[in-house]
Amino acid sequence: MAATYPIRPIEQDEFSAFYAVTEDAFNSSYPADEEQRYDLPVFEFDRSLAAFDGAEMVGTAIALSIRMTVPGDTAAVAGVTAVTTAPSHRRRGILTSLMHRQLADIRERGESVAALFASEAGIYGRFGYGSAASELNLTIRRGEGRLLTRATAPGPQRLRAAEPRDATAELAKVYESVLPERPGMIARDDRWWDRKLWDPEHRRSGSGPLRCVIAEDDSGPCGYALFSARPTWSDDGIPGGVLQVRELMATDPAAYAAVWNDLLNRDLVSEVRAQARPADEPLLYLLADRRRARPRLLDALWVRLVSVPQALAGRRYSCPVDVVIEVVDDLLAENAGRWRLRAPGRAAEGERATCERTSAAADVTLPVQALGAAYMGGTTLGTLAAAGLAAQARPGAIAALSTALSWEPAPWSPTTF
Repeated sequence: MAATYPIRPIEQDEFSAFYAVTEDAFNSSYPADEEQRYDLPVFEFDRSLAAFDGAEMVGTAIALSIRMTVPGDTAAVAGVTAVTTAPSHRRRGILTSLMHRQLADIRERGESVAALFASEAGIYGRFGYGSAASELNLTIRRGEGRLLTRATAPGPQRLRAAEPRDATAELAKVYESVLPERPGMIARDDRWWDRKLWDPEHRRSGSGPLRCVIAEDDSGPCGYALFSARPTWSDDGIPGGVLQVRELMATDPAAYAAVWNDLLNRDLVSEVRAQARPADEPLLYLLADRRRARPRLLDALWVRLVSVPQALAGRRYSCPVDVVIEVVDDLLAENAGRWRLRAPGRAAEGERATCERTSAAADVTLPVQALGAAYMGGTTLGTLAAAGLAAQARPGAIAALSTALSWEPAPWSPTTF
């Protein structure tokens, strides 16, 4: 008879043991006490799950209660993280049991969407998650960051340095102005700002402390960058510093260009690196030579629709659509079947989308993974259809639905969890 591994939420006095399992699974080398203090403020014990082999904890998963921007609206989302299996207990079905239990819990709480960042991209598709947002890593070397002349024309913005924690209110003002427009971004309270500005030496990889530059005009802050720099010199005295952009936000194009121009022209810096930037990063169009950014595209946010009708009715659409979708979902039977989605266009005032069960013939057939991938508006159904992951019974149905699901700007989550 196959072994069973009971699953339950942990108690507060089990947090260190829970963390130890994740530390082992992720090969962590960070100081455990400091890392636990970092995680504890957002940890939700009633949303934690641990699998046990007798008294030994051998698997973990948690969900965080977050508020995330979706196209045209916001939604309560389960932020899934710390999903692990002890190396000694791999290939025993523990991960599968944890994920199934977690999906059931999320649905019971009334959250229609779950999201995560995948440590390994091959894991989560089998649990219904689709790759919904991509991100860019950029590397720009000294002398290669020249912006187009019109982007560097003098404007009303003034730049000033600030101590990051002292400037939290100003950073939050800019962030909250950008938040409603960009799918994938999560609302930040004090706990999440503390995490963003947390800057222990063991996480700096040789860089100096976190720094901040703010762009402002007469109305107040309109852009900022959080960054650090690692100073180095070659044996012949040539500076080789590396500037790492941790976050950059702006409410208007002039502030955006001013902040980037400042970072790209710092003295003693030979290379500027920016990781986890949005897939539609405007900097690529501001650079005089965009190839010098060396953009590298990676998967970022993965999305799972836990309640298809609630999720589809909870966002807005770029154009009117009326389509019957056959959803294939092997894990959540409540999602499987045909759904009629009717939605007004983006400009419609006061009207909302509806998504209801129907017996009508399907226009499009989608596995729930494909629907999750397209949900935030950054992955086109046409691309998924070309990969054999979507099919249509009515000519033009995939194009119509794909156009309605698409969204500007591209989804992006600058906050990892």
